[in-house]
Amino acid sequence: MKKIGLIAIALLLSGMMVFTDCKKKSAGGIRTANGGTSQYHIGIVTGTVSQSEDDLRGAEELIRRHGSTASGGIIQHITYPDSFMDQMETTIIRIQALASDPLMKAIIVNQAVPGTAEAFLRIREIRPDIILLAGEPQDDPEVIQQAATLSISSDFISRGYTIPWAAKELGADTFVHISFPRHMRYGSIGLRRQIFEAACADLGMRFVYVTAPDPTSDIGEEGAQQYIIEHAPQWINQYGRNAVFFCTNDAHTEPLLRQLLEYGGMFVEADTPSPILGYPGALGIDLSVETDAGDFPAILAKVENAVIARGGAARFGTWAFSYGYTVSVGLGEFAKRVLDGHARLDNAADLYAVLGEFTPGAKWNGGYYIDAETGAQAQNQLLIYMDTYIMGRGFLPTTEQIVPQKYSQIKFQLRLF
Repeated sequence: MKKIGLIAIALLLSGMMVFTDCKKKSAGGIRTANGGTSQYHIGIVTGTVSQSEDDLRGAEELIRRHGSTASGGIIQHITYPDSFMDQMETTIIRIQALASDPLMKAIIVNQAVPGTAEAFLRIREIRPDIILLAGEPQDDPEVIQQAATLSISSDFISRGYTIPWAAKELGADTFVHISFPRHMRYGSIGLRRQIFEAACADLGMRFVYVTAPDPTSDIGEEGAQQYIIEHAPQWINQYGRNAVFFCTNDAHTEPLLRQLLEYGGMFVEADTPSPILGYPGALGIDLSVETDAGDFPAILAKVENAVIARGGAARFGTWAFSYGYTVSVGLGEFAKRVLDGHARLDNAADLYAVLGEFTPGAKWNGGYYIDAETGAQAQNQLLIYMDTYIMGRGFLPTTEQIVPQKYSQIKFQLRLF
């Protein structure tokens, strides 16, 4: 039996024992709004609206579906600080505090910022019955694999090839990668940058790395965004209208898109792709009604029309559905199905089925992470990605591309510039 299968059985058995004990102490559990009894709670931790709105909206959708614990439902949502790097202990304490609820049976963190792994390890010591799920972990793979029951990441191996491939399909001759030292220290982001470089060389494109301020540093998010606004026109002038730009931080996305639409340049997809990441602010369009309804086909149509009106047809792309939103609501639903006995933690098909319910018509691909050093396949870290949608052109067959095996064998080397 796979290791993750053993973990799943152990967690569920221990969860049953703890629940039995809690049930005795709580006189049958908590009454829900519809008169039923909540036998467990699911906690979800996201960033705030300013740092990762899509992730938060997915958590809100879980509450809409299943109710908040405050009103008798099963979902408890909290956020970590915007300056999570400076307040890592606060982040850890907030996540860990969820485990003080005796009915808590699953905790999801999306995005799983630094500190998540430590919080999970602390929870394991006191509550081994809780299922711990990490969305888009920023800890190194070997670290999060030791702490989380299961983690899912956008496929930083495959996307290291497919994003430059898509850029080439759009006619790009240069790939401009915007980041900063903190992100380059992360194994997943730093390794993807190396694969970008190798893929660009193989595809006949120039690769350029440029540094921008970290939004979590003293300069803050506003200062980091102002830097992008001021420097993007210079980069476009330097590297040309046939340059594709990619940034590793969500806060950089909106000002970058605004300047690309104004001065030229191209954009394939964001680090955490979504039609509501960056585009509404850059285009000055109101998507509040569609976003509140979670209507991503309507959101995409509105964004696409606005991009085309600005002359961006066949030059700007995204995923048709929000990755951050899908991961939050998808992991929440997956956890519920595992707790209800309708899905298994070690069955990727069960997880794909849940994600697919929130992304109708979109294709997914991926696989379990393979360590380039040892060749060992992880049993509890799944890498996933979706087809790229190009405004005014439609879907590119991204998930159908055969990613050369050599890219999965590239070993991470720390490079800060």
